[in-house]
Amino acid sequence: MDFTPTEAQAGARDLAARIFGDLAGHERLTAVGTGSDPELWKALSTAGLIGAVGELGLLGLVLLLEEQGRTTAQVPYAAACVYGRLAVLAHGGPEQRERLLPGIDDGSLVVTGAFPAQQGVRASAAGELTGTVPVVPWLRDATHVLVADAGRRLWLAPLGEGTATAPVELTAPWSAARLTLDRAPAEPLGGPGAYADVLATARTAFAGLQAGVCAGSLARAVAHTNTREQFGRPLATRQAVQLRAADAHLDTEAIRVTAYEAAWRRDAGLPYATHALTAAWWASEAGARVVHTGQHLHGGAGADVGHPVHRHFLWGRQLDAHLGCGPELLQELGESIAHGE
Repeated sequence: MDFTPTEAQAGARDLAARIFGDLAGHERLTAVGTGSDPELWKALSTAGLIGAVGELGLLGLVLLLEEQGRTTAQVPYAAACVYGRLAVLAHGGPEQRERLLPGIDDGSLVVTGAFPAQQGVRASAAGELTGTVPVVPWLRDATHVLVADAGRRLWLAPLGEGTATAPVELTAPWSAARLTLDRAPAEPLGGPGAYADVLATARTAFAGLQAGVCAGSLARAVAHTNTREQFGRPLATRQAVQLRAADAHLDTEAIRVTAYEAAWRRDAGLPYATHALTAAWWASEAGARVVHTGQHLHGGAGADVGHPVHRHFLWGRQLDAHLGCGPELLQELGESIAHGE
């Protein structure tokens, strides 16, 4: 394995870091509130950072999502790239790719995903969807939604005829909504195996996002404890603080390296479902520990909902919930290994 980014991946990562750094600072995020930032979304699409994912691969996307996570930038980048760009590129037919990819790349067509498979969603023989999905992240920003039905088949549905949405507030400001489908027209995307691939891709990508969230939280904690003095000494000189920060650093690196491995394996055409589950488990279990540490090391300031580190806490806990709690993921991973998957 070689996780060294290519020149193109490194260049895209650096460009993403500049855009997120310029347009997702604390003051701007405060002004945006709980919604998404259309100016930032336009900047990302204009810079080609959505369309480039096809050439950069999943490892390249993980690198870009790390940069988003460091700033907790409020745009549906992960969802649009995973459920839109990569899903259509990997599983769409020639006509679907020709019709859908240009809009995805320029940011005018935003796809989010109702994942994992929804037991309450049924598809008719004519491809009409009926059912309810209680929570779909970024649905308020989307033009289309990729739905996995009870039979684990993928359907791409435009929001409009036969669909209704109602805003839902999550722990993190992810512009989520409840989706109700009433004979909504949809088109199939891919065949057998498409659902498993998109699910594993999503787990890997959101683990990469969590690695960035944790790195950003820890960086803020390090800066705070190096400048905040207690009894005439910086907090960072205290052994208990050092040990807590060291554990958080190791957890963050574990999330990062497992996400990198899963992404690298997908790009190399190797089986990666169990590796994606491993990355998701680390992101869920260790991610919660890291963002708690980041908040704790800020002392009372960390409990201030207006403090920048609190946003990392909210994102970390939301990603924990979105990926699935640690014990559930561990059980699924154990069952996959036991069945030789």
